[in-house]
Amino acid sequence: MELNREHFRAIIYYNFQRQLSQQECLAELLSENVDAVRKLIIEERHVTYREIEAKLVSRWIPHLLTEEQKAARVNWCQKTLDRFNFGNSKNVYSIVSGDESCDEKPTKLVRSRSVSKKMVATFVSKAGHIATIPLNEQRTVTADWYTTICLSKVITELRKINPERRIILHQDNASWHTAQKTRQYLTEENVELLDHPPYSPDLSPNDLFYFTSPKIKNRLRGQRFQSPEEAWNKCFENWIERMQMLI
Repeated sequence: MELNREHFRAIIYYNFQRQLSQQECLAELLSENVDAVRKLIIEERHVTYREIEAKLVSRWIPHLLTEEQKAARVNWCQKTLDRFNFGNSKNVYSIVSGDESCDEKPTKLVRSRSVSKKMVATFVSKAGHIATIPLNEQRTVTADWYTTICLSKVITELRKINPERRIILHQDNASWHTAQKTRQYLTEENVELLDHPPYSPDLSPNDLFYFTSPKIKNRLRGQRFQSPEEAWNKCFENWIERMQMLI
């Protein structure tokens, strides 16, 4: 049976009631769409898990949302493009994109496929990577850890270079991102918070980089870059292109 939009909505609602995380919900959806995964593998034998995830997410997002939610995404894209002059404004360099994910590293065991997983928060800008902070002593991400460890480190590093630097933080709507403690901390540090539309992992430069990185590599194959910063610069260009495409 081919799953349609209503089926996906029912699966998501059921997983929400089970209190699954976004990553766990995505894994469930992937398992439900085995035929789509099989088709991608047949089309391209060397496809990676990240590429499969990117293609399926890009397919699902438009179909899982209501018309009102789609309109909110489009309005946000138009507002953001206008504000940053379609990427031509120097204020794009003020944007700091942050997100958390599992950093998977192979274990040192010889011939073992097992990996060690650690939650990390990564912050990047158009000029390049800023910081990656691991979740060491805690089991879950909290607003306290996010503000006192992550944001504190990022803001300190940026203002060591330029004390007057303007910082526009772009993050998704995770509970620790939207907590009162986090908002209060950003206000005290004079950091502007760029809003983010719900249900839109494809509209964050940080997430978009991982969704599209295989495409970036293919597009830029054969070109030489002086530094990793050029790859992040390209990522923010793709972010602008993504917003234009959605509109």
